[in-house]
Amino acid sequence: MPWQPTASLATLRQRAQLLGATRAFFTGRGLLEVETPALVRHAVTDPHLENIQVRMSGSAPLFLHTSPEFHMKRLLATGAPDLWQLGKVFRDGEAGRHHEPEFTLLEWYRHGFTLARLADETCELLAMLATVAEGAGAPQTISQEPPVHWTYAGLFRETLGLDPLTAGQNDIQTCARTVLGSQLSPELCRDLGDEASLWLDLLMSHVVSKRLAGTGIAVVTGYPAAQAALARLNPEDPRVAERFEIFCGGIEVANGYRELTDAAEQDRRFSEDRAFRARLGRRDVVPDPQLLAALDSGLPDCAGVAVGFDRVVMVLLGLGTLQEAISFPT
Repeated sequence: MPWQPTASLATLRQRAQLLGATRAFFTGRGLLEVETPALVRHAVTDPHLENIQVRMSGSAPLFLHTSPEFHMKRLLATGAPDLWQLGKVFRDGEAGRHHEPEFTLLEWYRHGFTLARLADETCELLAMLATVAEGAGAPQTISQEPPVHWTYAGLFRETLGLDPLTAGQNDIQTCARTVLGSQLSPELCRDLGDEASLWLDLLMSHVVSKRLAGTGIAVVTGYPAAQAALARLNPEDPRVAERFEIFCGGIEVANGYRELTDAAEQDRRFSEDRAFRARLGRRDVVPDPQLLAALDSGLPDCAGVAVGFDRVVMVLLGLGTLQEAISFPT
């Protein structure tokens, strides 16, 4: 069995420079760096995520966190200032060229930021890191042109002629079967069932996002309300969430929200998640009562974003797989 790292020493040196530049970026902007627990008492209800369970002697099962989000929001609810964190997170079932079950996530929260302002700051970070990577000897892998902006619906219409906000389940499935053909195995179709959001996710990852491959940094906003997760809905158009994703060279690297602060609404969404998980045949998850208590006590108006740091390294250094961007993959 090979014992050597999958990343070269040159890559690890370049990665270290990108880590240092990231810390300088947030220190220079006055954000507080925090560390929150990797072991948590409650798994996430998100139907698309699975926590890795850990058993310790004499205690109830614990879980490795999929994101520091819940603990960071609890800090914000106690009066913490703008804050950021860089550390390991864990997700069961994540494997592939662009996935690992253990990876490095960068996450930060800004008081009073609009979604657009946070997206701009995320793009500024990525552009800065691209410059650092080139200075460290990496090839120019993404364009230094200003970010390209799309709406989710506009990107679907332009790529597939399908409006994801108005199309019915049958239209979405028909579109997927037409463009994906033999890639749609009977097993995959069974797993997707009649869940429109899963079919849209499939189209986004396998077809629509490929349209962004020739661009540098692309910002996509206006995700359907069914994909809001922990984001607010747009008060001017409740069909869409106040959520963005950012792509570099067609690869998704960041996911940002204008954060939901309503405890009752969050509790309702947790219930919807549990019903969704039941339809998918996944284990039930008891929602985190401490997050709900923090929201109920008063989470300030804020926006937050998570960036997959390993993916950023992979893209900026021109690597073919995520495994080449980290020392020892799982």
